[in-house]
Amino acid sequence: MIPSADIEEALHRLYIAVPGATLRQEDRKKVAELVGILEEIDKVVQATSNRRPVRLIDAAAGKAYVGLLAAELVLARRSRSGHVTLIERDSRRAAACRQAGASVRAPRVEIDVIETDVAEASAWPQEPDIVVALHACGPASDVVARKAVACGARHLLLVPCCTSKKVDAAALAVKRADALGIPRQAEVRRRFIQAMVDSWRTLALEAAGYETAVVSFVAPTVTPHHLLWRARRVGEPRRMAAAVADLARFSSP
Repeated sequence: MIPSADIEEALHRLYIAVPGATLRQEDRKKVAELVGILEEIDKVVQATSNRRPVRLIDAAAGKAYVGLLAAELVLARRSRSGHVTLIERDSRRAAACRQAGASVRAPRVEIDVIETDVAEASAWPQEPDIVVALHACGPASDVVARKAVACGARHLLLVPCCTSKKVDAAALAVKRADALGIPRQAEVRRRFIQAMVDSWRTLALEAAGYETAVVSFVAPTVTPHHLLWRARRVGEPRRMAAAVADLARFSSP
C-alpha cells in the first residue's frame, strides 16, 4: 500500500508548491481515495508484462490526481516505463494538469494531456493497459465504460459518481420502479434506482467481454461513492452470451 504521507507530499509539491501553504480539507479527504485507487492500479501494473511500457488513461481526469500520482508513485517506483494519457475537457483543469505534469518525478513515463470530452473517440489510444476514472460525474462514467470497451482496454477501474436522469439506465430504472410500485419516498426510490443502474453497468461490461467485480475501494465513511467496477477483458464467449441474455431480460418491460 502506498503511504498516505507520500500522497500528501506529492499533492502538495505538484499542486501547491508554496512554502507554508497546506492541503485543504477536501484534498486531505481525497488522500484516502487515492490510497485505494492507486493500490488497484498497482495490482494491475504488477500483473502487466514488464517487457513493454504500461499505457494508462485517466479519463475525465479533473486535475489528474490519479494519473499523475500513478506515474510517480506506482510506475516510477516499480521502475516501469509508460505513457499516461489525461483526458479533460475543462481548459483550466487541463492547464493545471500540464503544469503539474511537468513536475512529476517519473522520467521514464510520458504524460500527454488531451483537452476534449471523453466522448471524443480520437482522444482514446488503442488497447491501453488501464483505463481509470475516479468519480466521473453522471453519464460520464457510462461514456468512459463504452469508450474503454471500444478502444480494447485490458483493464477498467471505474468509480462512478452521482446518478442523474442522464445516466444510461436511469430512465429504465424509473419505469421499473413505477411498474413495481416502488414507494416515491426519496431514500427508498433512490436506492432502488441506484441498484438498477449499478446492475445495468455490471451486465453491460460482462456482455462486452469483461470479467467484472464490484468492490468498495475505500470505506463508505470516506465517500458515499465508494464502489469500484474492476473489469478485466477476457472475452469468454459463454460468459458474454450469459450476460447478453441477462441484460436482455433486465432491459425488457
